[in-house]
Amino acid sequence: MSTAARPTGGVVSRTAIATLVGTTLEWYDFFLYGTAAALIFNQQFFPSLSATAGTLASFATLAVGFVARPLGGLVFGHFGDRVGRRATLVVSLLLMGLGSTLIGLVPTYDTIGLWAPVFLVVLRVMQGIGLGGEGAGATLMSMEHAPAGRRNLYAGFPQMGTPAGLVIANLAFLGTSTLAGDATFTAWAWRIPFLLSIVLVAAGLVIRLRIEESPSFDRVREQGEVARFPLAAAFQVGLPRLALTLLAVVANSAVAYVFMVFTLSYGTQHAGYDKQFLVLGVSGAAVLWFATIPVWTAVADRHGRRTMFLAGSAAILVWCGAFFPLLDTGNPALALVALAGMGLIIPVTHCVQGAIIADTFPARVRYSGSSLILQAGAVLGGGLAPMISTALLGSSASSTGVTWYLVAICAASLIGATALFRTVPEPQPGVGATRLPEFAGEA
Repeated sequence: MSTAARPTGGVVSRTAIATLVGTTLEWYDFFLYGTAAALIFNQQFFPSLSATAGTLASFATLAVGFVARPLGGLVFGHFGDRVGRRATLVVSLLLMGLGSTLIGLVPTYDTIGLWAPVFLVVLRVMQGIGLGGEGAGATLMSMEHAPAGRRNLYAGFPQMGTPAGLVIANLAFLGTSTLAGDATFTAWAWRIPFLLSIVLVAAGLVIRLRIEESPSFDRVREQGEVARFPLAAAFQVGLPRLALTLLAVVANSAVAYVFMVFTLSYGTQHAGYDKQFLVLGVSGAAVLWFATIPVWTAVADRHGRRTMFLAGSAAILVWCGAFFPLLDTGNPALALVALAGMGLIIPVTHCVQGAIIADTFPARVRYSGSSLILQAGAVLGGGLAPMISTALLGSSASSTGVTWYLVAICAASLIGATALFRTVPEPQPGVGATRLPEFAGEA
């Protein structure tokens, strides 16, 4: 029998707050790049291209970070399942902060030519590796400390870091732009929010170093069940279940990144909205996203997350059909309705997808398995979505193709989630993944 003690209330709360702060800082760094890619980098790093081609190239460097995320997830997942969650989360935060700070120091194309986008891509890879290690690990750390019956609530704390990081990144950009003026901001002041990363990460490390190791990992280690090759063992869950889980979560990532990133370039270049209006509108919607996550995770703990997830998947499909038509009216009030709708609907599925993925795997391979699904979904969904949307827009000069793209990917996720939930038993309160014969440790 394991001697690992159930964490006290103070430890649980401190861990939840630490994971929220850490993921907020990581997403702040990641979203700084997304905002800059939409509004600045096409001018600074691809000045010889047309506006559309420059934006497409800028979003391509954004996608590079997503391609690097699975690598980070696999590396950090391996060591998270073998060495522990806590140490890997500290390293991931350092890697992300260093990458963002150095982006703030990269010379532009006018200074060093082609080396400028090359350095940008290298640092974007560093960011992607860092965030790839953070995503699954922070969810596991909070969820595995959770009291019985509150796994969804505590797994939702790190998910709140996504909209929180977006708000802080957008406000940092907007505040710097307002204080410096558009010309100065475009010339060099855009670097300031990136350089602030080093200060924020230092503060985040102080908080993160105070948390304790996950009780689930301690139990696995005490029982001598640490997997030698956790990723290979994670595949014992079965390819059909892995594929359905991936399909179920891919739409949320795609829709979120079109909303958070592509909307900024589309709204300013094609729909005629002011940059500050859009940044504030997206930030306001992200505040709604942040505020409603605890509500939805509490609902999931009380009534079950599967019906809620399916309803949220259907709602986001419907709203994707209305989103760009509302933006295309050119009416600021209707644009705010479109943005607010995203802020209210996205969190319904986003808040529990981390727990759904984590409960697919036993504790001894949960970091590796969760990272595999989460980061693959991020690449297929979020990483490609802004670039695909820009290409569709460029080919037709209309948002219709983008709308149908989002509706199609949402329909695929809804089908995948329905099939997944029909074939996999509902997890019981306080219990993790369905126990498999190959795994003798805590599920």
